[in-house]
Amino acid sequence: MRIAFSSIIFLLFLSTNVLAQSDATDIPQDIYKIFPNATRVGEMHTDIKVTPVYQLQQLLGYVFESNDFVDFIGFSGKPVNVVIGLDTQGNVVDLFVKQHSEPIFLHGLGEKSMFDFVAQFQGHSVKERFIIGGKSNVGKDATYFDGVTKATVSVLVINDTIVTSALAVARAKLDGFVAPSNNIINPDFYEPLTFSELVDKGYIQKHQITQQNTEGLSREVVRAVDDIQSEFALDGDIIAEHYYAFLSLPVVGKNLLDEEEFARLQENLNPGEMALMVLNTKGFSFISDEFIPQTTPEHLRVSQGGFPTAIRDIDFYSFYDPAFSQALPDYNDIKVLRVKSKGGLSLDQEMEIAISVPFKPSFFEQDEHLFPLKVTLPSELFMENPEAQLAKPVPLWQKIWRDRTLTISITVVYLVALSLFFAFQQRLTPYTKFVHTVRAFSLVFVLFFIGFYAQGQLSVVNIYTLLLDIVDGFSLEVYLLDPVIFILWSFVFVSLFIVGRGLFCGWLCPFGALQEMMGILAEKLRIKQIRIKPQHHKRAQKIKYGLLIGLVACSFYSLNLAEKLAEIEPFKTSITLHFVRYWPFVLYSVLLLLLSLKIHKVYCRYLCPLGAGLAILGRFPLVKLLTRKDACGNPCQLCKQKKCGIDAIEQDGSIDYAECIQCLECVVTLDNPDLCKIDKYKKKKVPTRVKNLNPVRT
Repeated sequence: MRIAFSSIIFLLFLSTNVLAQSDATDIPQDIYKIFPNATRVGEMHTDIKVTPVYQLQQLLGYVFESNDFVDFIGFSGKPVNVVIGLDTQGNVVDLFVKQHSEPIFLHGLGEKSMFDFVAQFQGHSVKERFIIGGKSNVGKDATYFDGVTKATVSVLVINDTIVTSALAVARAKLDGFVAPSNNIINPDFYEPLTFSELVDKGYIQKHQITQQNTEGLSREVVRAVDDIQSEFALDGDIIAEHYYAFLSLPVVGKNLLDEEEFARLQENLNPGEMALMVLNTKGFSFISDEFIPQTTPEHLRVSQGGFPTAIRDIDFYSFYDPAFSQALPDYNDIKVLRVKSKGGLSLDQEMEIAISVPFKPSFFEQDEHLFPLKVTLPSELFMENPEAQLAKPVPLWQKIWRDRTLTISITVVYLVALSLFFAFQQRLTPYTKFVHTVRAFSLVFVLFFIGFYAQGQLSVVNIYTLLLDIVDGFSLEVYLLDPVIFILWSFVFVSLFIVGRGLFCGWLCPFGALQEMMGILAEKLRIKQIRIKPQHHKRAQKIKYGLLIGLVACSFYSLNLAEKLAEIEPFKTSITLHFVRYWPFVLYSVLLLLLSLKIHKVYCRYLCPLGAGLAILGRFPLVKLLTRKDACGNPCQLCKQKKCGIDAIEQDGSIDYAECIQCLECVVTLDNPDLCKIDKYKKKKVPTRVKNLNPVRT
């Protein structure tokens, strides 16, 4: 009989394992990766898209994709989809990126840096406050995560994606995740009331623990309660009696305390903190005889949503006798407790205040039993928070703009100064030294501040991303994620139609500035320049237009492939990543820079698809500021042969605005009699007539 019974038990155990294993084989790989102990999964919920995961009959947690809850757009114009697993306590069991199109990770830093960033969330509760980067500014109540250099915006988008979607699931499916309140204490709500009236209206809470509250409890707890009654010689069945008064409520604090005492209380509290006064009037007290001032009361618990709230005595009455504006019940103990501003307690929502009674389950053990009181304060004590964000949190782009205020301000100041310089260009060009100084400052500022620091290098990728957005549905928020790029593109787009491409290519492009510095270095080192023959130069200029057409066409076929082909631009390697990259990309960028020592701005002239796109839009500017003289081109060829390094002057002396970067070297020469051969060697005394071969278009 015993053998048969054992055999049945063994068979049941074996069949359970077999069923569990068979169920496990049906678990999707994404879920099994997060919950390797899972034996089965439930049906996806119909209210929100989460999948419950079980080990036999025990719920382990939920798995979901962030795309089903948020649509925060990254630099690619598409969201980053993260698969997240939450346990039943709201902890991130595991997570991984399922799909993304962020170019900085796909074609720059590599995906490992993204995956390493995401992995930091594993094991953390979604109730934590996460700070990305800036560790020196992190308080004790925050969790610090390392960011990713050169990908700040992308990781902020990923952080918002993970936290917001996880909180949405936690609030919908888990206990204790109540959405933050949109109400605050009404500072104007007040009426004169006695202590009894405050209790009757529910503004002060009365908490009695009686013998009836011990029914059904263990005999050890009952014995502890009996000992309390004997110790305090209580009449009737009352074990303990307490009053809880939140003095931060004006109707409570101003009625109980006189004006001077209420002012003293405010001085003892930091901004956002609340004061809770607790009175013990009968029996067992919330503090023990060994209570130390400025510590947490031993026998008092305050919680909300199942999570404890930190409370601490502020030692309010150690050096001052209690002073009240009206009579209070006789009390044995009184304390004013501080509730921290970050303690998570919302007075307008239900909370629980409990007295803990210690007892001994056995001779060697010590435990406690909680006697709770559910507290819900009347709604008239509160008002709608005018600053509450009812619809959704502040968009990420707004946070980024606030955080980069200084960078934005400096960039805007430079653009305003540059606009004024161009507006008064014809008055300033006679001052050769001044113009050269401004030019030198601009090159240094654009390379080091706008390029290396502010990461303001525009790219051809922006052009075909914009074209795809227009086709698929334009979203301005994508472009607002990088304020410097957005400001520069807005400025460049307007200036293209006014003065042409030269304002960007000559005064705002960091890689163009770097190439021009290489040209200055070549001049200082007396490196002989290679002059491209005019017929070859004209043909070579068309290369960049072919590259632009090919990239744009490819982007409509495959954006991912187009982004890879856009590596024809050395911008990401040199400016964005500071040459810290896989060696073939670095070698390519360095070779271009070395080649520019022999051929002035060779990349800008022949290979830059971004310059080609800007040239198409800025081919016919409204204003042509570069004036010429009758003798320019015939017979004088000084500016074409010696001054225009980019070969944007035609044989007849006119300016090709599609190629000109408006370095102003030609007009500086023209307006300086010591440099211009026309004035220096003129034979006749008749003044040379000034002409503009490119008249102003209106």
